Amino acid sequence: MNFIFTEQFINICEIIGIIAFAISGAMVAIEKDLDVFGVVVLGVTTALGGGIIRDIILGMLPPNMFTNGTYAALAAVSALVVFIFSYYNYKYIEDHISLFNNALNVFDAIGLGVFVILGMNSAIFAGFTYNNFLLVFVGVITGIGGGMLRDIMVSDIPFVLRKRIYALACIVGGGLYLVMLKNNVNSDISVLIGIFSIIFIRLLSRKYKWSLPKVKK
Repeated sequence: MNFIFTEQFINICEIIGIIAFAISGAMVAIEKDLDVFGVVVLGVTTALGGGIIRDIILGMLPPNMFTNGTYAALAAVSALVVFIFSYYNYKYIEDHISLFNNALNVFDAIGLGVFVILGMNSAIFAGFTYNNFLLVFVGVITGIGGGMLRDIMVSDIPFVLRKRIYALACIVGGGLYLVMLKNNVNSDISVLIGIFSIIFIRLLSRKYKWSLPKVKK
């Protein structure tokens, strides 16, 4: 497998994912009527919660969030920007609630795609190159972990457990990424295809209301 990644490229992806998930968490917090502190906390939790779980699983202690404050600061600032915009433009958001919800789903999908692949990379760099199950599992938990914590904190059943194609998109995208790496496809191209496949599946599932089967009552 070819695991030579462009460090700058990976860092850019990570920044995009943190901002996207922080915005997603902040938007949920505003929808749930939390104050500015709650908005920032939920934004940071959504952006970095999955990474904390990932680092604990991989034995990377303390988790990266606590050794590199830049990530938490970036997430907090992103959430705060969303709060300030919403505070002064809430009437506009109320009048365009469908646009607000669509934006929430787009940012959530972007964060999901980025963090699944970056989570897999973390497991690779930690030396678990040939444990395929662990690679995909860690990728999925990195992608969905922050969102699950976000939903629990606002007393919702985690979105991943009840609606749309969510974890399945992570598994498919992560699996595709792993196959490309095993076949020595260029690393940066593999990262992009893995990320965009997850985003694409998530947005399609939203548009066409795809969901996994469940018991009808």
